[in-house]
Amino acid sequence: MKAFILRILMLLISLVLIIQLWIFASLAWWRTNPVNTTMFMRIDYFSDMSTPIKHEWRDYDQISDYLKHAVVAAEDGKFMSHNGFDWDGMRVALERNKDKGKLVAGGSTISQQLAKNLFLYNKRSFIRKGQEAVITWMMERMWSKERILEVYLNSVEFGENIYGIEAATQYYFGKSSKSLSREQAIFLAAILPNPKYFQDRRHDSKLKYRKRMIQKYMHYSQIP
Repeated sequence: MKAFILRILMLLISLVLIIQLWIFASLAWWRTNPVNTTMFMRIDYFSDMSTPIKHEWRDYDQISDYLKHAVVAAEDGKFMSHNGFDWDGMRVALERNKDKGKLVAGGSTISQQLAKNLFLYNKRSFIRKGQEAVITWMMERMWSKERILEVYLNSVEFGENIYGIEAATQYYFGKSSKSLSREQAIFLAAILPNPKYFQDRRHDSKLKYRKRMIQKYMHYSQIP
């Protein structure tokens, strides 16, 4: 019986190590190569194979600076100064969740969100959060801040089967991501917490509030 348990334990350890090696190899490859698919895209596609995924890669300098400033202001104001984890932000999120008695804030950085989008799934669990932390730690040491933001903007969800800023700007405004106006960039950054909900609710009061906050703070946001 002990030998059987030991074999199972060794198999589990081996599986975990293989997964970490796969993640490391993927991050190494993506340091210089476009990310054409993510775990979130695969899950979306296989849940409804009749609807194609809208996605088109754009290099960092082909994306509007308005959008970069707006997204950093909206999602991770300390992006340029932290090492992947915003400990103060997580503490504030925990306090807010405790006060409300439910989950109302996450406190995840852009790096953590990207780690989840690339390799994981949306369901919350301690295992997922632990793996997310490992991926974030590796990513922050293997990639520059510019690369992290570039991949994030190219892979984050902007609506039903819409991934990446180029597909989003084509869908919402019929133009390229390079030519986004300030107001258009603010709108796209504002829908990120719940893009499928806001996709057809452009006059929602919560969305209007987020747009005002982004407009107020995007001037102060620092980008690579």
